[in-house]
Amino acid sequence: MKLEHDDLQKIEKNIEIQKNELTGLKIKSDDLNKKIESLKSTKDELLSKVSELKGTLERINDDLKTPKVELENLLSKLNTINEKIASKELEKSQLDQKKIDNENRENQLKTTYSGQKMEDLNQKLTHLKRDNYFTSFLIENSKEDIPEVDIIATIMTQGSCNLDELKKLLDVPPIMAVRTIKQLAVKGIINLDEDTNIITMP
Repeated sequence: MKLEHDDLQKIEKNIEIQKNELTGLKIKSDDLNKKIESLKSTKDELLSKVSELKGTLERINDDLKTPKVELENLLSKLNTINEKIASKELEKSQLDQKKIDNENRENQLKTTYSGQKMEDLNQKLTHLKRDNYFTSFLIENSKEDIPEVDIIATIMTQGSCNLDELKKLLDVPPIMAVRTIKQLAVKGIINLDEDTNIITMP
């Protein structure tokens, strides 16, 4: 029981880690999108200036030096920005692929976790029905809504249950629920840990 609980905790922890990593990747992806858009906007502005300066260069034949230098600088900046855009787009592509991989891993973990849990519950239910034939017969065939049946059915279904949680699930006053649970524990039908208030089947 403890090994199973530890395995489930490990799987849930892995899923939480994947979710946190996926959230971080989404944030980085959004940030890269903003940077790419900003760089593209700067690129458009530079292209506009380059076009303007080319027109000025054609009209001014007596003073080519200054526009030519400025044009070369702008072209250099444009090349640098193009390289940055290509680098950021590659980085974004890698991040997107990593996001997809993480989503697939998360879905796989969820599927594995759900399948294992259902299979384990079915096996437990089979063992419990076999080992507690009278209790199973009472639960399956009782036509009356009595707290003992609800208590045993809930514990058999969940494997273990907290006393406070179990009180909320029953359609009887909390005092009556506690009294019934303790009576079942005294009779040895269920196990009640007084320190942790955890209830299990024998």
